[in-house]
Amino acid sequence: MSLTAFGGPQVHIAYFLERFVDKRGYLTEKELLELNALCQILPGPTSTQTITAIGFRIGGPGLAYLTLFFWALPAVSILLFIAIAISSFHQKDFILNAIRYIQPMAVGFISFAAYKITSKVIESKSGILVMLISIGLSLIAASPFLYPVLIILGGFVTALKYKRQPKIEKNEPLKIKWANFILWASVLIISGALATFANWPSIKLFENFYRNGSLIFGGGQVLIPLLYTEFVTLKEFLTSTEFLSGYGLAQAVPGPVFSFSAYIGSLSMRDTGVMGMITGGFMSAAGIFLPGTFLIFFVIRFWENLKRYRIVRASLEGITAASSGMVVAAAIILFQPLELNVMNPLLIITTFILLQFTKIKAPFIIITGILLGIII
Repeated sequence: MSLTAFGGPQVHIAYFLERFVDKRGYLTEKELLELNALCQILPGPTSTQTITAIGFRIGGPGLAYLTLFFWALPAVSILLFIAIAISSFHQKDFILNAIRYIQPMAVGFISFAAYKITSKVIESKSGILVMLISIGLSLIAASPFLYPVLIILGGFVTALKYKRQPKIEKNEPLKIKWANFILWASVLIISGALATFANWPSIKLFENFYRNGSLIFGGGQVLIPLLYTEFVTLKEFLTSTEFLSGYGLAQAVPGPVFSFSAYIGSLSMRDTGVMGMITGGFMSAAGIFLPGTFLIFFVIRFWENLKRYRIVRASLEGITAASSGMVVAAAIILFQPLELNVMNPLLIITTFILLQFTKIKAPFIIITGILLGIII
């Protein structure tokens, strides 16, 4: 899946539904959407936290870390290689021309995910209301701190109907294990101290990305302006052209959008040679992925017991409705910067139709888009 999951976190959920629910039966559709909504409340890469949490439910922490490793490794490796290639061979113009049709196709993927998820999640008038409010506020005030607020407010709206939920006997009191929360905080403090007092560029990169990964709500798109400000405007490790070229390439790479951190980390250490660039890329990727992983491991341990409370179960409808509204808003937001021509809307509609009415797999659709970019 890490080699075929194009389109960003919203599209990844559609992949997870198809593979882990429909084909494998690892969990139910409702459980997957609950996990995804839970991950949206927490900082970090949502789709990565979701797939890691699935690994945790099936096989515990060991399988969860293995899942994280194999989910992120292909995208991290590809973007790291691209950074080295761009630094060495300066083939940016050819690459950007080749992938210019990927962005409208990604909007088609997200539109399809929005349609599929909303058609399954919305169950009542209050759910429709929450979804519409979520869409509106996401479009009006796009802020990294808005997303968890929308999730919480959505849950609050449907939590008012908690008396409609059947009572479930609570066999044991709610117990919270703080080990993973302490681990998250300890790494944040220790890496910050080392970055301040030790002159190790790779540690400084790890701290930069770990700090950003601990603060980001709402996925990779929200991460981009923060990274641009820190690495282009303030530190000048990358030029604006290098940054935007890399982000364009990241849209054509399968797997988590947060893997873009490997590209930035690699170019930030270009003066240290190829091995230094590889070290910088992997340290940056570790920094961006670990905070969200530690935090989801902390919450998921008591999530099942927490759901025994009627008010919590009632809130889940609003939580999933709010998150589905964000997917719809994401499709609209990503459409807006596209150039107004005939080709872009045509590619969006064609991609949606192929996903909805044919069995053509996403990688073949993406490869066709890249070939069009090269040929035309």
